[in-house]
Amino acid sequence: MTRTFNWKIVFRTYGSLLLIEALFMAAPTVVAYLYGDPDGGAFAVSTFITLIAGWIAMRIGRDAPRRVGEREGYLIVALVWIVFSVFGLLPFYLSGALNTVTDSWFETMAGFSTMGATVIENVEVMSHAILLWRALMQWLGGMGIIVLSVAVLPLFGLGGMQLYAAEVTGVSYEKLSPRINSTARLLWGTYVLLTVLETLLLNFFGMDMFDSVCHSMATISTGGFSTKNTSLMLCSPAIQYTVAVFMLLSGINFTQLIFFMRGKPEKLYHDEETRWYVGAVLICTAILTIALLVYYTWINQAEWLPRLVGNNVIRGYATHVEWAFRNAFFTICATITSTGFASADYMLWPKIIWVFVFLTMFTGGASGSTAGGIKWVRIAIFAKNAYAEMYRRIHPNAVIPIRFNGRPLTQTVTNNVMAFLFFYVVIIILATFVFIACGISPSEAFATAVSGMGNVGESLGQYGPAGNYANFPVVAKWVMTLVMLIGRLEIFTVILLFSPALWRK
Repeated sequence: MTRTFNWKIVFRTYGSLLLIEALFMAAPTVVAYLYGDPDGGAFAVSTFITLIAGWIAMRIGRDAPRRVGEREGYLIVALVWIVFSVFGLLPFYLSGALNTVTDSWFETMAGFSTMGATVIENVEVMSHAILLWRALMQWLGGMGIIVLSVAVLPLFGLGGMQLYAAEVTGVSYEKLSPRINSTARLLWGTYVLLTVLETLLLNFFGMDMFDSVCHSMATISTGGFSTKNTSLMLCSPAIQYTVAVFMLLSGINFTQLIFFMRGKPEKLYHDEETRWYVGAVLICTAILTIALLVYYTWINQAEWLPRLVGNNVIRGYATHVEWAFRNAFFTICATITSTGFASADYMLWPKIIWVFVFLTMFTGGASGSTAGGIKWVRIAIFAKNAYAEMYRRIHPNAVIPIRFNGRPLTQTVTNNVMAFLFFYVVIIILATFVFIACGISPSEAFATAVSGMGNVGESLGQYGPAGNYANFPVVAKWVMTLVMLIGRLEIFTVILLFSPALWRK
């Protein structure tokens, strides 16, 4: 028997979510008046419009059944980013911070998808309200608007299991509590705790409180929007180390972090994906550190030798080793976790080095984290399956089960990973062709497509750490926002919407 699609629950859910967005939008409105920013009126109007839209949607769905079905869940998750961005762009456009709908849409989608790519050429002239809204968009998008809604929607009389299942689309997920809304609250509690902790540390190390709040939101969400044109390049080593460590933490499965804080560190230590992820960060950091030291101490000594004089030679070399390690660790954490912050412009390094950095953008963090990318659980399963296939060529009769975290994986899981990687590559290729057709160089087009799918933000060339997307072609901007959305939703949520079988179910 075919169940009728429950449109009322969709409207009611969107209404609830728009009320949440209006609540967060009110914060920059208050900040605008506190700092005397001229954008207070634009934010007040945007907040009012969002509230009215949310109220109307709630009224349309007022008699909706409480159950959210699988089809409704996927539709809500897939379109909520578009709905949020439609209203989220209003402050940018109404305030005049961005002059076109295209740029306002791009900036907003880059925020909610946590890609962090910006079309603003000089962010330091933006008002406090605009800068805070950019940070809040990423912070909401980082953990996932849907996971937030799962914690809050019961207040509106709505259930959230299907929303959570649709949002957490990795290979697997683990509930921390029998009740799904309790799980979501635990995740968000940890999210808030990490944000507050990083804010306090950044402020302690000399960053002013407003910038500390904005950078902490952008870090924990692995978004990358900064309040400075140079990102974190001019910040002190203490601040750069702090941000790098929190980027690393944000790339770990939040479920594992909660178990760790609950006094069960063995779950984190024994989690195979965490070992792959942290191991990759450490190995890539070591490789990049050595590469920087080799280049600047042996090949291009001109930049370092003037400081290695007199009695300070040993101290000078120690300083440069620390510089190389710090920038390597920061850069690797920024690219692997898809945060996109910068402590240095890697485009000024030798090509072989920035190509290495670019390749790390494919990976991503752990599943269940705020990071984008392929995720290490998929990379691990893909590598194990490749090894097993090679071994079977040598021993055709051998039975070689693929295990992860000590448990054998079903063929369905392996097929899921292979299909995901296939679609991931296909979308990158298609986006690359579109960008080339728009007049972007092939290398920059490919790098930008990879960056968009991984929600990294920074790319290569003029779209690298020191650049922005202000001059990105208009058509390419709209295509890039679609790529951001697909990357944020991890492909299958979008593809399932076009599956006739889902709608016949």
